Amino acid sequence: MQQSNNVTEFILLGLTESLQGQKILFVVFLSIYIVTLAGNLLIVVTVMVSSTLGLPMYFFIGYLSLMDAVYSTTLIQNMIVYLLYDIKIISFQGCLTQLFMGHLFGGSEIFVLVVMAYDCYVAICKPLHYLTIMNQQACVLLMLLAWLGGFLHAVVQLLFVYNLPFCGPNVIDHLICDLFPLLKLACTDTFVIGLKVLANDGGICVVIFVLLLISYGAILYSLRNRSHEGRCKALSTCGSHITVVVCFFVPCIFIYVRPSSTLPIDKSLTVSYSVITSMLSP
Repeated sequence: MQQSNNVTEFILLGLTESLQGQKILFVVFLSIYIVTLAGNLLIVVTVMVSSTLGLPMYFFIGYLSLMDAVYSTTLIQNMIVYLLYDIKIISFQGCLTQLFMGHLFGGSEIFVLVVMAYDCYVAICKPLHYLTIMNQQACVLLMLLAWLGGFLHAVVQLLFVYNLPFCGPNVIDHLICDLFPLLKLACTDTFVIGLKVLANDGGICVVIFVLLLISYGAILYSLRNRSHEGRCKALSTCGSHITVVVCFFVPCIFIYVRPSSTLPIDKSLTVSYSVITSMLSP
């Protein structure tokens, strides 16, 4: 951290400053967190102990559920704790840690969704070669690549912010520590960094979202000659994936594919892709 920084902590405004509203949100977020954690961990345990769920599809679902459980713990737990206090204070290092962890698991989840789309494509379009293509070594390698992609993405986010000078004010009009709200507080010109964030975050979201849509489009096209029963079975397999993809990527694209700025609706959209999606995944 540069010597010109005199900000050692930030104040998060959250969704509302109303005490009554915070009590309501505390109950809502706590309920969502319990459901999210229980649902995702139940899937993880079921995949681990069941001998009938040995297909790569369930291997990826188990990892996605584990990521959702940790991701929700990283973000929702902090939101719940902050709702118990009138003034929501987070240290500078704590803010950077939250930024890193959020993008680590969020980024890894994005790449896991890509892997699951590929798995779905192979299962439906090349069923006879499925177990050969998606063997154990390939599955482990794909998961390692997903984690590596998420880690590199999170490191880049940290580098964007770490050396910025913060002279005050230190009030973040957001639920969590994220890039655009932090850039808004930096006492230097952040136009270039804002463009880099747009290219990195927004670029990743748009490119991967388009690739996912293309992959699912290819799957749907391949079903044109299948029987009605076969189409229904394939669509039921991919339908939940597509729902999660849309719920996750549409808010992310809206937030990050624009010049460095914060809008009031960003708070609700953050709840959508970080809280609601993790709960709906199971």
